[in-house]
Amino acid sequence: MADHSGLFVTFEGGEGAGKSTQIRRLADLLRRRGYDVLVTREPGGSPGAEAVRHVLLSGAAEKFGVKMEAILFAAARNDHVEEIIRPALKTGAIVLCDRFIDSSRVYQGATGNIEPALIEVLQRVAIDGVEPDCTIILDLPADIGLARARKRSSGEAPDRFEKEEIETHEKRRQAYLDIAAAEPNRCRVIDADREEDVIATEIAEAIEPMARELGFAQTSSAESVG
Repeated sequence: MADHSGLFVTFEGGEGAGKSTQIRRLADLLRRRGYDVLVTREPGGSPGAEAVRHVLLSGAAEKFGVKMEAILFAAARNDHVEEIIRPALKTGAIVLCDRFIDSSRVYQGATGNIEPALIEVLQRVAIDGVEPDCTIILDLPADIGLARARKRSSGEAPDRFEKEEIETHEKRRQAYLDIAAAEPNRCRVIDADREEDVIATEIAEAIEPMARELGFAQTSSAESVG
């Protein structure tokens, strides 16, 4: 476990994997159990990071290359960690975050062709010791995920990442599975090509025992952000 009194759970996966839905469902469940829960996201989550999110997802930084994007992601993450995540964990809250360090390893590393050493240096500086206790990886074939994402954003232009080729998305899927294989104690792969209720139950069964183990005080809910 990381060196903090709270529980830090991150959700990862490709486009359309259902991260936002499953985070909401888990947060609702934990709050009903009386836990103090904070929901947030990346890129974004804090005022400074939200400004960077707009630049990244609009594609405005794309012309400056993948290394510049990686630096911007790291800057946004550091602001998010210091302003939102670390303070919540210090109070003993359960923090649920939609994307975190593994997204950078996959999106900027595996398919951005940035050398792993640079990615890891940026991440160490960005998180400054705040690492996830558990990472839920929602695994879904790329074609299914993209179809879901496009249906969800019908009428809107695809963002910087949704518009990429399916081969790129499938490569990211495999990169997530490689991370899970390398770090089995932290990562839990969940088959996301199933009914929403089934997925939610499996996630809850993974996270609730961790909350009970850490002996969190049953407190009122924290306000959700993101």
